[in-house]
Amino acid sequence: MGIVENIIIILYLAFVGYLGFLGYKQTKNTTDYLVAGRDTHPFIMALSYGATFISTAAIVGFGGVAAWLGNSLLWLTFFNIFVGIFIAFVFLGNPTRKMGYRLNAHTFPELLAKRFDSKFIQLFAAIIILLFMPLYATAVLIGGTHFLTLYFNVDYHLALLVFSIIITAYVIAGGLKGVMLTDALQGTIMFVAMVILLYFTFDSLGGIKSAFEKLDIVWETTVSPILSQELSSFKPGSADFMMKLSTLWGFSGWNKMPTFLSPGWLFVITTITLGVGIGVLAQPQLVVRFMTVKSKQELNRAVLIGGVFIVAMTGIVFIVGSLTNAWYYEFNEGKNALQSAGTIGKVIPHFINTAMPKWFSFIFLFALISAAMSTLSSQFHTMGTAVGRDLIEQIKGGGNSVMITRVGIILMIVLSVALAYVFDNQPAIIARSTAIFFALCAAIFLPSFIGGLFWKRMTKAGAISSMLVGFFVSSFWLLFVHFKEAKELGISKAIFGVDSLLGGKIIFVDALVISLPLSILTAIIVSLLTKPMSQEHLKKCFD
Repeated sequence: MGIVENIIIILYLAFVGYLGFLGYKQTKNTTDYLVAGRDTHPFIMALSYGATFISTAAIVGFGGVAAWLGNSLLWLTFFNIFVGIFIAFVFLGNPTRKMGYRLNAHTFPELLAKRFDSKFIQLFAAIIILLFMPLYATAVLIGGTHFLTLYFNVDYHLALLVFSIIITAYVIAGGLKGVMLTDALQGTIMFVAMVILLYFTFDSLGGIKSAFEKLDIVWETTVSPILSQELSSFKPGSADFMMKLSTLWGFSGWNKMPTFLSPGWLFVITTITLGVGIGVLAQPQLVVRFMTVKSKQELNRAVLIGGVFIVAMTGIVFIVGSLTNAWYYEFNEGKNALQSAGTIGKVIPHFINTAMPKWFSFIFLFALISAAMSTLSSQFHTMGTAVGRDLIEQIKGGGNSVMITRVGIILMIVLSVALAYVFDNQPAIIARSTAIFFALCAAIFLPSFIGGLFWKRMTKAGAISSMLVGFFVSSFWLLFVHFKEAKELGISKAIFGVDSLLGGKIIFVDALVISLPLSILTAIIVSLLTKPMSQEHLKKCFD
């Protein structure tokens, strides 16, 4: 690596460190550390929300899945914009902001707990975050580390260690102010890199029309020849194994949706599109962003910024991920993306380092580092507040939230790094972990969150029952029914002698589709059957 690149890397890290220090200097109290003082600029809030939402899980993980399954993933982009930005900002943002201010809530679990006057809800929500968010953080860590190892040609474990130490430093020091300032910088870098990436990809393939036409040719040339072979004849997880699997699931091309209600269609729609697209509304690290601005006007100004950012991030990476098949076929001895890169998680890093000019690979390095750091810093901050504010402080009845949160951040980083060592070689682990966490959050938190904002008749019993049903139904489906998790975890096999308790296409239906409706129904029925909350309490929440 040249001296100029080294200087740029040092300057980048120095600037990130400076923003963390700036957050530290501006943090005077618990409100500053946990919700950035509730006076964040809309540009910073929108980029922080978007950069937290879009991580290496989206760029590396889902970009690699797009190389495998094609442009069907663009349905997720639509849901990300319509649900994750428009509905979230326009309909949920301001009520969340106002209720958080009225109740002096500093975290998502605390907001739910104070709305329903329940310490149990705060403790339970904190435990859910601490149990499952490390899985999501692990996915992000793996995605960022893969690119670092390919670009710098260093050991995966060394890259993972250095990467995590850098993030730890500014999250612990600057709190949410430091996190959001660095998010804004990192979001800007991500946006610019994605626009350049899209241009280079189309240009190398002869334009937009030519690029998509080539995808059909590559499918016929590289996938069709393996259709007559048995899945068992390929090494599990290999490129040909994954492509054969996609055809068995109902896929017939990268420009086409899989056959309606086929396993592939159910996977793309229920797990990827609905699981992530709806799950975004109940992400603790995103909901708290609405509590960092001081008025509805700031939220309205942030909608356009957030929408454009999400289009650029998810739409571009899904299109490019799919088109990598055409590029590799044309410039790499007639192979598709998976055959060239080896695994789903390595497609995007390998493509950037192989297909793009060296100077752009260097720029994209910062985009991926930024994507990982922005999401991880928010995740670690959320997990730290779950330890400090929502768990230990509630059990002890007080304490130094900031200090305990910092200790919690360190513990959660250590756990996430350990998991990243363990799960690195799992096929599509990045996208799967993300989808699982988003779907779990939706099933457990969404009915109580939205009901708490808009339905005064919702009761404490309704909220608690809904959260428990969402948790247990989701857990049961993942452990004993869903085709991938149930088989790999092996609990169903050990107890009942079968990989899944059910058979047929239903095992490809994501847990969200089953658990969220039951969670909503439980919230409504139990609330109507139990005593309404006092008018005095409701007045404190809404007036």
